[in-house]
Amino acid sequence: MPASDPVSDPVSDLASDPVSDPLSRERAHLTSSRAALRAMREDVEALDIKDVTANWVNSLVLGRQIEDRIKALADLADTPLFFGRLDYLHTTQEGQRFYIGRRHVHDADGDPMVIDWRAPVSQPYYQASKKDPQDVGLRRRFGYTAGDLTAYEDEHLSDPAAVTFTGSAEGSTTSRLLQAEIERPRVGPMRDIVATIQPEQDGIVRSDLSGTVCVQGGPGTGKTAVGLHRVAYLLYAHRERLARTGTLVIGPNRSFLHYIEQVLPALGELEVQQATVDDLVAHVEVRGTDEAATAVVKGDARMAEVLRRAVRAHVSLPKEPLMVVRGSRRWRVPAYEIEEMVRELLDRDIRYGAAREALPQRIAHAVLVRMEEAGEAPDDRVQNAVARNPAVKAVVKECWPPVEPAKLVLRLLGDADFLAEHAEGLLTEDEQKLLLWAKPARSVKAAKWSAADAVLIDETRDLVERTHSLGHVVLDEAQDLSPMQYRAVGRRCTTGSATVLGDLAQGTTPWATESWAQALGHLGKPEAVVEELTAGFRVPREVIAYASRLLPHMSPGLAAVESVRENPGSLAVRRAETEQLDADVVAACVESLAHEGSIGLIAADARIAPLAEALTAAGLAYLSPGEETTAESRLTLVPASLAKGLEYDYVVLDEPAAVVDGEPDERTGLRRLYVALTRAVSGLTILHSAPVPEQLGDL
Repeated sequence: MPASDPVSDPVSDLASDPVSDPLSRERAHLTSSRAALRAMREDVEALDIKDVTANWVNSLVLGRQIEDRIKALADLADTPLFFGRLDYLHTTQEGQRFYIGRRHVHDADGDPMVIDWRAPVSQPYYQASKKDPQDVGLRRRFGYTAGDLTAYEDEHLSDPAAVTFTGSAEGSTTSRLLQAEIERPRVGPMRDIVATIQPEQDGIVRSDLSGTVCVQGGPGTGKTAVGLHRVAYLLYAHRERLARTGTLVIGPNRSFLHYIEQVLPALGELEVQQATVDDLVAHVEVRGTDEAATAVVKGDARMAEVLRRAVRAHVSLPKEPLMVVRGSRRWRVPAYEIEEMVRELLDRDIRYGAAREALPQRIAHAVLVRMEEAGEAPDDRVQNAVARNPAVKAVVKECWPPVEPAKLVLRLLGDADFLAEHAEGLLTEDEQKLLLWAKPARSVKAAKWSAADAVLIDETRDLVERTHSLGHVVLDEAQDLSPMQYRAVGRRCTTGSATVLGDLAQGTTPWATESWAQALGHLGKPEAVVEELTAGFRVPREVIAYASRLLPHMSPGLAAVESVRENPGSLAVRRAETEQLDADVVAACVESLAHEGSIGLIAADARIAPLAEALTAAGLAYLSPGEETTAESRLTLVPASLAKGLEYDYVVLDEPAAVVDGEPDERTGLRRLYVALTRAVSGLTILHSAPVPEQLGDL
């Protein structure tokens, strides 16, 4: 099929002569590719491993690997198998045409029918341009409707005289298919953006595994999707290494994780774990809460040194010499020599538990030296036996007693003198008072631990014993973490790398980070590269411009998002009488439901209960955040505190002033409002009875 094939209208469904029509030929390739994928899956399903495994353990492992492979080869009916095509001018590879899709598909002879989007040969699909065609003569995009290929659009990159998009408006430089895919209504969980990745996003996605990347991106810039696609790319490029070391996606809450959980499986990746920071540090049951001021102190990086001092305070120097009895012989190690061992271990600043394990071996070695001087020939077995000698154990217990992290934090928060001793010069007296419990708990189980307490326990555990490190960690909505939470995440990737995603303007916790330099320092990745995404692909221009009026008042100096989407009439601000507000909000929801796609009703947390009653009285069924929207159930009632990271086609925002007033300070309130204002993909309707915050000004 020559690159100069006539092109279909990208927004209409064309069907002409099934033999000569290029659209029909592309459909035929789709049918053949699906058949090839089905054959690949059937080949795996037919594998018989009964005679190829040595034992039941190998059989179980191999069986699970086969099950995962079968799942990865699933053909999702409503998900396009390929979304683009590249026609190269010259290539050293066999053939000059490649179909780009979500996963690799080959025919019975092993020849590729669809190339994985992560393969090097696919990269020009995202990066090539007329200025830098990268040997691409033609780039073709495909349009789908309910899984059926219905349109295509060509871009001639190596022909300066050709219009940018054949089949689009005369002289157009905008892909209508690309725009249609970006604006496609959202129902269900978050979907991948593999067909719409932009050059600046692709550069981040394909960053090397060895480096940590921080992505600052405003609403609608695709930072979350970029982070998830980066995981998929890294698993493709470094599969064996990451299979050994592991990958983890960390999100702000369970609702968010549920929303994004289908992106990686849609790309054929099934082995990526997901968790919240609270999940990572769940060493005790969290039953309590902290006042904001207390949580800020507990989350401060200075607490790491307080805990370190408290742990090391358990070490003491020996007062008596050690006498080891073996058979008829006695071996004496003077106190000063043991003291030297203890001081050396302290100076090395290794983890408390590792040092505690090393000390008996050091003492045993000193005994073995004396044995050798006396003419004996002890070996390693003798040294291990000496290290287990009751007298040696007694000295170790006295000098380097075991530390239980939860008990240490319990004492620190309940004993004013103990806290003062180890916080001296670090925390003020007022800060220490904020940390102390009004009524100290009697035991670890009885304590009403807060989320911030759990992070302190996790820090203490790491001081005692090293935390397992993963190969790569993705941290989303990172701007909301405290310094101590950053440290908790950083411990999970000390020997690996990270992708940090966030928006400083959306920091809505009292301890939200002020800069990425600070955050990355606490994470233990100060050398990370910071990339900024400023092109918005989701929020309409009218909506993001309105929300951006808040930036100078809450995040001065931060660049506003420049939306590429023009959608006139996408913003409406309506005044309602106080007694009529609930009814008007319900009416706005009904109005929004007349459109295709998902609807989010966002309100201050205190307004959720009355709005729920109003929706129920009106006969409108609604979902809670985290529950999956369907074609039959498209309305979600969202507390403003849980709106971050979520998106809906149409948003009804209730009483903006209440959203601001629901936070402990104005800056945090304005940031919470900024988040709520930027959840809409197609349209935003604001209902208010109280005056709109003055920072927004008149519409």
